[in-house]
Amino acid sequence: MALINHQIRLAARPVGLPTAANWQHTTEPVAQPDDGGVLVKTLALSLDPAMRGWMNEGKSYIAPVGLGEVMRAGGVGLVVASKNPKFAVGDHVSAGLGVQEYLLIPADQIRRSGLVAVDLRLGSLTQWLNVLGMPGMTGYFGLMDVGQPKAGETLVVSGAAGAVGQTVGQLAKIKGCRVVGIAGGQAKCDWVVNTLGFDACIDYKNSSVKDGLKQHCPDGVDIYFDNVGGEILDTVLTRINRKARIVICGAISQYNATTAVQGPKNYLSLLVNRARMEGIVVFDYADRYPLAVAEMAGYLKDGRMTSREDVVEGLSHFPTALTQLFTGANFGKLVLKVADH
Repeated sequence: MALINHQIRLAARPVGLPTAANWQHTTEPVAQPDDGGVLVKTLALSLDPAMRGWMNEGKSYIAPVGLGEVMRAGGVGLVVASKNPKFAVGDHVSAGLGVQEYLLIPADQIRRSGLVAVDLRLGSLTQWLNVLGMPGMTGYFGLMDVGQPKAGETLVVSGAAGAVGQTVGQLAKIKGCRVVGIAGGQAKCDWVVNTLGFDACIDYKNSSVKDGLKQHCPDGVDIYFDNVGGEILDTVLTRINRKARIVICGAISQYNATTAVQGPKNYLSLLVNRARMEGIVVFDYADRYPLAVAEMAGYLKDGRMTSREDVVEGLSHFPTALTQLFTGANFGKLVLKVADH
């Protein structure tokens, strides 16, 4: 029986939070690979805040998803047909699979798709979308290359219970830092402290971030890993130390704004403190992913690092699942399960 590929395409560019009207559900027959090609069945997809930016038209670090195109998404899958000697049927792989059930990758698109084998001995499928996947790589290189942590320094990370935040905080603890998270809700803060081992966590929904920083960072902030932007970024900038490093990873508080993006009002603190603010785009470090994977897989194995994934099942649930990222409904790395192994 011929395979049918169910897909979700970008139908219209959203204004504010994406709605059902921004998506088109389509089907098409699944073709078999030609010489050098690979057919991958999608098992799970990574849902990330960056996807909201990819839906906008305009210049960015990556071209926007075109109208009518399958929505861009990284994922893990299973090779179900192959005419490429590097990939065998039954191999688990990761790639830019898109929000669909199958992806046929021609020989000349293998490298561009990012197709690589994943070793399930190093971590589970969902961990390959979390600490061993793009969020983990973002956290690792954002902290290590841009943040440049030193033992004894104080690091603050926003979005602490999310995919990137949980990796950043745990890795900073391993490197000898004092780590303070910022998260929404007591349950997330309790998990960040009691399970991930952060020194403290500030509940921005139910308490003052300013007061929390005074309490938990009495000696100031040496590294701030920013995932949210907006008012929280401004507040942390009032507490930074001389030569502090501010890592700009994301600004989830601004992604669905219908007015101009709110920039940092307290940026002169960078001047006063001779501090540095620098952005991180994970794709810049692609050639070094294997080194980071090897290191953090070791931490997973010896128990110094853990991960939490929030799994939503069913391709058709993608539109509603994506909005969870912007309402704070997800707890941990948000994953869309598309199919069983």
